[in-house]
Amino acid sequence: MKHILLFIFLSCQLSTIAQNTISGNVTDAKNNPINGANVYLDGTYDGTSTNDKGEFSFKTDEKGTQNLVISFISFEPFIKTADVSSLKNLKIKLRDDVSSLGAVVINAGTFEANEKAKVTVLKPLDIVTTASALGDVMGALQTLPGTSTVDEDGRLFVRGGEAEETQIFVDGIRVFTPYTPSANNIPSRGRFSPFLFKGISFSTGGYSAEYGQALSGVLQLNTIDEPTEEKTDVSFMTLGLGVGNTQIWENNSFSINTSYINLAPYQEAFPDRNTWKNPVQSLSGEMVYRHKFKNESLLKLYGAFSYTDFDVIQDNINYDEGFYFGLKNRNLYFNTSYKNKFGDNWRIETGFSFTNDHSNLKIIDDLVTDNENSMHFKVKLKKQFSNRFKVSFGSEYFMANFNEAYTANNSNEIEYGFQNNIFASFVETDIFFSKNLATKIGVRAEHSELLKESTISPRVSLAYKVNKNAQFSLAYGQFYQNPKNEYLKFNTDFKAENTSHLIANYQHTKQGQIFRIEAYLKEYKDLVKFDNNRPIFTSNFNNNGTGFAKGLDIFWRQNGKIKNTDYWVSYSYLDTERDYKNYPTTARPNFASKHNLSLVAKHWIADWKSQIGFSYNFASGRNYTNPNEAGFLNNQTKNYNSLSLNWAYLIDQQKILYFSVNNVLGTQNVFGYNYKNSAEPNGNFERQAITPNADRFFFVGFFWTISNHKKTNQLDNL
Repeated sequence: MKHILLFIFLSCQLSTIAQNTISGNVTDAKNNPINGANVYLDGTYDGTSTNDKGEFSFKTDEKGTQNLVISFISFEPFIKTADVSSLKNLKIKLRDDVSSLGAVVINAGTFEANEKAKVTVLKPLDIVTTASALGDVMGALQTLPGTSTVDEDGRLFVRGGEAEETQIFVDGIRVFTPYTPSANNIPSRGRFSPFLFKGISFSTGGYSAEYGQALSGVLQLNTIDEPTEEKTDVSFMTLGLGVGNTQIWENNSFSINTSYINLAPYQEAFPDRNTWKNPVQSLSGEMVYRHKFKNESLLKLYGAFSYTDFDVIQDNINYDEGFYFGLKNRNLYFNTSYKNKFGDNWRIETGFSFTNDHSNLKIIDDLVTDNENSMHFKVKLKKQFSNRFKVSFGSEYFMANFNEAYTANNSNEIEYGFQNNIFASFVETDIFFSKNLATKIGVRAEHSELLKESTISPRVSLAYKVNKNAQFSLAYGQFYQNPKNEYLKFNTDFKAENTSHLIANYQHTKQGQIFRIEAYLKEYKDLVKFDNNRPIFTSNFNNNGTGFAKGLDIFWRQNGKIKNTDYWVSYSYLDTERDYKNYPTTARPNFASKHNLSLVAKHWIADWKSQIGFSYNFASGRNYTNPNEAGFLNNQTKNYNSLSLNWAYLIDQQKILYFSVNNVLGTQNVFGYNYKNSAEPNGNFERQAITPNADRFFFVGFFWTISNHKKTNQLDNL
């Protein structure tokens, strides 16, 4: 018996001697103790949790080299590999998990509108039912800060830049001709239906090195990856009709939208100062095919077609019988994109686009035929090495072939044009120093075969989260863009125009509301100048133009704080001057307003089953040249004011009746003046105001959604 007791005693002693004690203390980056962190040896049952002082201690029979793991929610796991005997009195600091909710976001110069950005989201029906937008994505974006109201044009003018300085991409692939063509002082519209897109990213400056050939801004439109239901959308409007359908089978889906617009009834009911020989009519269609592979990769094919034609005699002070302009335009756009994950946190995104744009124009007695074929190839790779370090890089190739044939008053035809290929590569990294501090650093290199020029564009952004709801951001970048087609078709001895952006941003967000203020400075160099009233064959061109734009943008949006009400207010202050084109001196361009203000509100009235809304747009006067006074761009138009109202009535869960009136007060806005080519006997030049074609614009639409699986609740969209 004594021998047995001695054996048991010695065994217990040997077991105690063989065990090791693992101990230490766990804190965050600010030395605050972390209570409840899990501490254990990987692959074993040995472990414990930290106490309220962040301390831990446990014993183990394991020997040799082991992996000690410490983990806690919202922090990155900590792993220490060492001999068990050395894991004593450890001092461990856990780092914030930068991928967790509430981490800093790099956002200087960019507005997000997608599923992940609930505060600033612009849903398809949100765009359609924004008074003054008239169902146009571009019209809705013009209610955001950083844009200027150029109502007679309709395109996006961003922070003192011309419309051509903002480029548009669908699923990351370039759209070369994003607007429908129009006549002077008649606004263009975007070619795309908002119903095919899940999200929008609108950068008014400081954008990623992934994008180039844009001096002012980038608009990214992302199509829906996977539709949730089969449905048919039907719309009847005062101006035409539209129909859309979505089908889903296995891992495939197909969506199509078509519409026909004819302004003849409207122009008959509300005649303007123009004589329409052939009223505006357009036919357009879009389709998206999607296939999801078993490995979760996604292929999307997007196509769009549009046709527009009209003939108009515009009232013009210099033409007794009016200024004749006729247009027939055919546009075809095709886009394919593919994305896939592979290997160890690698991701590939690639795509291709092709555009054919063909126009026949008749200008008085002259005939002009334009034909442009453009292509864009792109491949992008992304690698996430950790939550704190991500890299993306890629290359792209742009091809553009532009030809124009000109026949003056039945004389011989003259042909001219250009072909330009641009190769570009970019690399960019996201570095998260902590949950509150991050930076994006990138560089873009481009080579233009036509200009025989290579450029390097550095880009950098920095963001710091000051508390749970607020952050500061800074961004700097260099941006290059080839001269416009209207210059290159006559001359190719150019350098790329360029500008630098410096942006400072503060943003405060919480549930249902956002406040954002952003200051910026842009410096322009190498802008194109010429010595005629407009660019022609005999013009002398150079790259001696310069300019600047600086200003302040403010945005406030609140949703739900006032019951059933969503509203936003945006204000932009712009100070800009340029010496370019045929300017004899530096001046504020005639498209730039110093002050721009937009107020948009929507309110749901349950008893009426209605959403009512309004948009108010204000812009201070724009410069114009009065030849009766000395100087260039020496006068200013009166301020622009427009109040628009809309009413959406929910007939049932699937049907909406929509009414809209633009410029309901009939304000007589003036965009500038045309002056007589010759002076009157008294020496003064007679003038004619450039005004909208109609004082008011009325729109009535009926939208009907028929779902194959379940009733679609249009109230959710509203």
